[in-house]
Amino acid sequence: MKKNTILRPLVLSVMLGFYGLSSIQAQVNATAPPTSTPKWDSTYRPKDYHLHAEAFKSFPDKSSDIYFLGNSITARGNWQELLGRQDVRNRGISGDITFGVLQRLKEVWEGHPRKVFILIGINDVSRNIPDTVIVGNYYKIVRQIKQNSPQTKIYFETLLPVNKDFKAFKNHYNKDQHIQWINQQIKKMGQRENIQIIDIYPAFLDSSGKLMADLTEDGLHLNIKGYHKWIGILKPYLP
Repeated sequence: MKKNTILRPLVLSVMLGFYGLSSIQAQVNATAPPTSTPKWDSTYRPKDYHLHAEAFKSFPDKSSDIYFLGNSITARGNWQELLGRQDVRNRGISGDITFGVLQRLKEVWEGHPRKVFILIGINDVSRNIPDTVIVGNYYKIVRQIKQNSPQTKIYFETLLPVNKDFKAFKNHYNKDQHIQWINQQIKKMGQRENIQIIDIYPAFLDSSGKLMADLTEDGLHLNIKGYHKWIGILKPYLP
């Protein structure tokens, strides 16, 4: 059973300062495209966030585990069935944002998994969290895992495209520039942090730059064909 605790913000700030995050954040800010600053809220958590977070803490851990960490796109995947293996753990929470992942990240690195695959951020974009803040949180996620579970192999994935033709998630659509810029920063983070980046974004694009209609059920989430395509990209990293 895991201890029901989280890192205090002050401790996290000191840890990240020690590793030079402020310098990287300044570089990220300098390259960000100019945008307006609509209201946003770092404290937002999905309705069932705490229920799922507490459940995750109660599950047994093995150092041979592979974690899939993210939001609903991860949560909806039946990873054990899709991959045909029992050593994978679903750590997706529908609606989650990067701040929510940071809040529950101790449960991940405390388990010292063998690998962790991370896909998070599209809900941040939809909730108008600034691109630079999202990228800054990516560095925090990576560095927490690296410090507290150095044997864990980190695989960070680029954001998927969306398709506004479906009209179901209007807050997620028409933000392609944000997605593309964040994905560029994810690739730079891979070089800076010496972690594996998996660029899944191009494989899901149609000729007009949208999420392929036959791979999604609503312009945001993947259908089963989309999951099988995703699995095909990830499999080389899963042995």
